[in-house]
Amino acid sequence: MTMFPIIRRTDRILVQGLTGSQGSFWTERMLETGTQIVAGVSPKRAGETHLGLPIFASARAALAGMPVDIAVMFIPPAAVRDAALDAIEAGVRGLVVLTEHVPTHDMLTIFARAAAADCRIVGPNTAGLVTPGEAFVGIMPGHNTNVFQPGRIGVISRSGSLGTLICLNLTRAGFGQSSFIGIGGDPMIGTTTEDALRALDQDPRTDAVVLVGEIGGSMEETAATYAATMTKPVVSFIAGRAAPEGKRMGHAGAIVAGNAGSYAGKRAALEAAGVTVVDTPRVIADALSARLPIYAHDTA
Repeated sequence: MTMFPIIRRTDRILVQGLTGSQGSFWTERMLETGTQIVAGVSPKRAGETHLGLPIFASARAALAGMPVDIAVMFIPPAAVRDAALDAIEAGVRGLVVLTEHVPTHDMLTIFARAAAADCRIVGPNTAGLVTPGEAFVGIMPGHNTNVFQPGRIGVISRSGSLGTLICLNLTRAGFGQSSFIGIGGDPMIGTTTEDALRALDQDPRTDAVVLVGEIGGSMEETAATYAATMTKPVVSFIAGRAAPEGKRMGHAGAIVAGNAGSYAGKRAALEAAGVTVVDTPRVIADALSARLPIYAHDTA
């Protein structure tokens, strides 16, 4: 069985909110890459076919007639709770919550139900997951071969836009990606930086990891404890070095108070764990070449 949150071509995907404009656009892109989308959910259009896919009134109705592994949600914030619980109770083992601004009490309910059902959540406010050459779910440009190419470097990022930039730079430097995991930028998320790091560490297709962090919260410091146990090299870039103390940044989780969640604190924890921390995204490929000499020629 695939180790979610790493997505594979064999994963069977249900798209909740498939018939909306964003759901339709990104479903088409996902299908282009070979992602195995099996159905969609849209209560008002149940019984129809859209993009060649059957549309159901609920996840439970869809799973009653076909196997589904993962549900991805193109759902507005107020409707996320009911849609997520529908998918979890239907039996999906993974749920990708793209939506941001989901009410906190709704997410607490979702997390509790997911834990009881042994369902792993990525997000909320995630840009999604990509395995170049196989599949992607979400709103990352997994169909764009200028950004994503198959390779052996795993990438973790809170930010979709920053993650896209990192993958673009890696591809231009001759590095492909084994998997991209967008964990999401909200304060409470289902898959943490450490969770993603563990998944890539255990993935035989991954030789090294690029960890893209941000100021605020303590996920990078927590992940550093695990990184210290790894034999695979880890290179990291932390965004927000110049941010003033107490400044809230673009992501809901990015607020710094004293040294808690600060750039200096994160960098010190990661470097103490043996992680190479770089000052700018453009030198990540050089840092990887230094840690993985076998790839050094790729960046020439």
